[in-house]
Amino acid sequence: MSFFRKLKDRMFKSSSRLDEGLDAIIEEGAGEAAEATQEHREAATDARHEPVPETRPEPGREREAEPAPATEPEPEPPAIAEDETAHPGEAAPAPEPEPEPERAPPSPAPDLTPEALRPDTGEKAPAQDDGARPGLLGRLMGRSPSAPRRALDDEMLEQLEELLISADMGVETAMRVTANMAEGRYGRMMSAADIKELLATEIARVMEPVARPLPLYPKKPQVVLVVGVNGSGKTTTIGKLASQFKAAGKTVVIAAGDTFRAAAVEQLQIWGERAGVPVLTAPEGSDPAALAFDAMGKAEAEGADLLMIDTAGRLQNRADLMEELAKIVRVIRKKDPDAPHNTILVLDATTGQNALSQVKTFQEMADVSGLVMTKLDGTARGGVLVALADRFGLPIHAIGVGEQIDDLAPFDPEDFAAALVGLDR
Repeated sequence: MSFFRKLKDRMFKSSSRLDEGLDAIIEEGAGEAAEATQEHREAATDARHEPVPETRPEPGREREAEPAPATEPEPEPPAIAEDETAHPGEAAPAPEPEPEPERAPPSPAPDLTPEALRPDTGEKAPAQDDGARPGLLGRLMGRSPSAPRRALDDEMLEQLEELLISADMGVETAMRVTANMAEGRYGRMMSAADIKELLATEIARVMEPVARPLPLYPKKPQVVLVVGVNGSGKTTTIGKLASQFKAAGKTVVIAAGDTFRAAAVEQLQIWGERAGVPVLTAPEGSDPAALAFDAMGKAEAEGADLLMIDTAGRLQNRADLMEELAKIVRVIRKKDPDAPHNTILVLDATTGQNALSQVKTFQEMADVSGLVMTKLDGTARGGVLVALADRFGLPIHAIGVGEQIDDLAPFDPEDFAAALVGLDR
């Protein structure tokens, strides 16, 4: 199974929220447009069939409004032959009126309905479904039987912003993404597939500059310090990275710097055995800065390419623990002023917007050089990675979607964006 397929399948909580939300936005807008179109069509039909009201002139202005019809001179009554039987003094009988010519009945108004305009083929025209609107009329109305569409207008952009914020993309990033989506496309009819493609393109554009693998330097040993809060996945991330570097032909040494939690040391030793990488430990409760200093000497003596130092999990709001991390950095630099050469902050995707404050604090205390995002398979907030890229611009080296050794892979912005919105690649 490719990592993208695994990413898409396991990011079901994130992608389904965006996927279903985008479908709902399009269907809602398309339904409202269809209702408005239907009401307009019914109003037009009613207006066409209503009788034209009779206009009456205003009282007192009949003669001004209606000119008197021209009167023809009445014909003189025909001469009547003197009836010999008529008596003097009797009025002559009135002539019988001539019958008026019969008027033809008024022809009915022409039927302008689409059915009447069809050529007479002897077959009854099929009834059209108002919802389907096939053919040219359907395209003009932006409707398709298989793909509802709606205009990319202010209301739709506002709904898209709210959806992206609910996926933990953050207000500023959501506004920037939707503004880019609308540029040059405002008012265009869009289907859900169109919006997903467009959204994935804009997300990938934000993520492209930060998609960089962990850099390797000729310096031996290259010191990689791994930091993060409790439970973020530091230990498993170190084990996976060590395994991948070992498979790439690099010699790796791991220092178990979480000397306060015995389970962390045991877990790291298990990963070391899987990858065939030595793990340096110290007695429980030892000074982690002293362990890091000794590990640098041993790695240098063995000619190792990489020294990966694990650290205890610490909350970014604990000043004492953050100062302890700063001490480790100071001690390492006594042996090599350029160390650590990489400081990786491991972030738990389920923390949502809290990841922003973590990055800010760890960057100030330990000079973070890159990020690894884990647990993308257990959250509906995968958009926080977009917010991190947009706000801090720190390199994203890898993302994780599970506990297996191959569940950590280099970050690919296009694959991530497609999986986040539910697209197939």
